[in-house]
Amino acid sequence: MAGIDPHGGIRWHWTTPRAQDILRRRALPEILQLYRELHALPQQELADLLGYSTSYVSRIETGSRTITDIGALRHIAERLGLPPHCLGITDHTDADHQLVIQLADSVLRLAEIARQAGQATVAVAELWPLVARLEARTADGHADLDTVRLLARARVGLGVALGHVLPEERLATAARWTGKGLSVARRVGDPALHAHALRHHGNELRKAGLHLRALDRLGQARDFARTATERAEAVVLLARAAGAAGNAAVFDAAIDDGRRLLHDVAPTALFSEFTLHEVRLRGLMGTGRVAEAVRQLDGAPAAGLGATPQWRIIAAITAGEVLLRKGDPTGAAQQLSAAVGEATLHRLPHQLQRVVRAGRPLPEVKEQADRALERLRAEIAA
Repeated sequence: MAGIDPHGGIRWHWTTPRAQDILRRRALPEILQLYRELHALPQQELADLLGYSTSYVSRIETGSRTITDIGALRHIAERLGLPPHCLGITDHTDADHQLVIQLADSVLRLAEIARQAGQATVAVAELWPLVARLEARTADGHADLDTVRLLARARVGLGVALGHVLPEERLATAARWTGKGLSVARRVGDPALHAHALRHHGNELRKAGLHLRALDRLGQARDFARTATERAEAVVLLARAAGAAGNAAVFDAAIDDGRRLLHDVAPTALFSEFTLHEVRLRGLMGTGRVAEAVRQLDGAPAAGLGATPQWRIIAAITAGEVLLRKGDPTGAAQQLSAAVGEATLHRLPHQLQRVVRAGRPLPEVKEQADRALERLRAEIAA
């Protein structure tokens, strides 16, 4: 069980396996004993906290006094920071919360589908109220491990969605949300959730320009991966971050790892031959190997049905950048202009900002991107 302490931190002592077992059994004597043990309290201080005599608390702990009165049980739950249902009490707030839990997983899955389909603003709109509801519940001390896991996933999902729709100068906000999700995920004993949060937080740190921290988180995500798919998704993001940081050694190792994994892992929205090729092109440019990027450009694989609109736009911009360096302004203009149209349609301001930078040698393309970006900024401000 986890709640929020007066200083704003989750009470992790209720999330331990021992505590969860005691709470599941609604064993009030053991609950009181555990609470005293965790807080190093003598019976007298626990009695003072509960407003009972020491002898009364002693009888409860030994089991010679059984409490069945709902009012008394609710009082104990409130004083210990426990949800009433841990002591067998149900009320409308608990019933309402159970409905939230049942719906939360569906909301998270639908938000992810919307984001992958290029509708990140819809994902944000779905996730804001869910995060607020889960955080309010934990702030009241009424959260079990399932709720805490959902909160971690929702925070990470919100950060990733914000990372799509915010302009570059505000991407630190997205990294903060994924970081808040990671801070919970690393504590709940769920390795898959921890690796998921590390991957996404590392990627948002990269987008915010915090390259060293991004490499650290993504290196951990790769090392903590339990499956080939988890490792593949960490590796492609690690290569992306290493390329942005100009770290050729880490970039090359990650690309080699990713190419090996192509034979073992079914394509996902994040990892495929298409995404790995885009990351390789951009990383070669970032590590000063422009000629090699130009040579690799013609070998671009087809996007495939699994490629998300976001990745298609990213790949078009990268291709435009390489074509400019190749000396093909016409081809570059076609790629970058198409990217502007798609980035505008899917409301991706930082992709437009990338086109503005890449399109400086192409005044018409840069003007097109500037106009689109100005309209999106006005919408965001509103």
